[in-house]
Amino acid sequence: MSARPSTEAAVLADDLTLGYGRDETPAINGVSFQLARGETLGVIGEAGSGKTTLARAIATQTAPGEREAPEIRGGRLVVLGQELRGTSARVRDRLALRVGYLPQDGGSSLQPPLTVGENVAEPIFQRDKHFDRVEAGAAVATLVDAVRLPLSVMEKFPHELSRGQRQRIALARSLVLEPELLVADDPTMGVDVLVRGPILQVVAELQRELGFSALIVGHDLRELRTIVDRIAVLHAGLIVGYGPVDEVLATPLHEYVRTLAGLHA
Repeated sequence: MSARPSTEAAVLADDLTLGYGRDETPAINGVSFQLARGETLGVIGEAGSGKTTLARAIATQTAPGEREAPEIRGGRLVVLGQELRGTSARVRDRLALRVGYLPQDGGSSLQPPLTVGENVAEPIFQRDKHFDRVEAGAAVATLVDAVRLPLSVMEKFPHELSRGQRQRIALARSLVLEPELLVADDPTMGVDVLVRGPILQVVAELQRELGFSALIVGHDLRELRTIVDRIAVLHAGLIVGYGPVDEVLATPLHEYVRTLAGLHA
């Protein structure tokens, strides 16, 4: 399938192939899709299907502890109007300021020596070290409140919070620069089952309030389908289902999608 170029697209992938270094087998092999401005697209697939590789390529940035960034080996990837193939590191860094990235288990990437408030504010001062600290504090407090945590957590350190609370703080941090696009890689992975739904609902509420586009990787379709407009199903680096969730499940064209449809009948 081929995605038609659109000036309205937040993300456009056209026959996109991604890989790592000298690995001969691509992690993503010729996928095409569009994420419209203001839309939420869910990406689901088994472990090793290429979900994280796709998310990281779109986010144009790397979190602490992640392997090297994936390379574009073929096709096109356009993010917020910027063609990524062959672009300089400087262009990618500039684009990264417009994209919020919540990596897998983002709560563990918080800086242990910094307070929660300092962790959320860090991207602001990375962009402008002279930014007004009172204004930054107000922005941080607004987001901490938005992710449904008491403002008292701002003075605590990451290790004093639960895993679910740290994940919410990582979400607040990813949104502090008011991005046009949020890329969240499995934001509920490893989080207690009772907390997963509320975390995704916070993402959905903030998306509606702030109007950013969102690409959310997940492993549980029951959770994802409540907040996404469309779904892309990945299997072995290929998109094997793409569209509104109910339509994808009603007309499965691949065995893996048929399995998903059976689980969610």
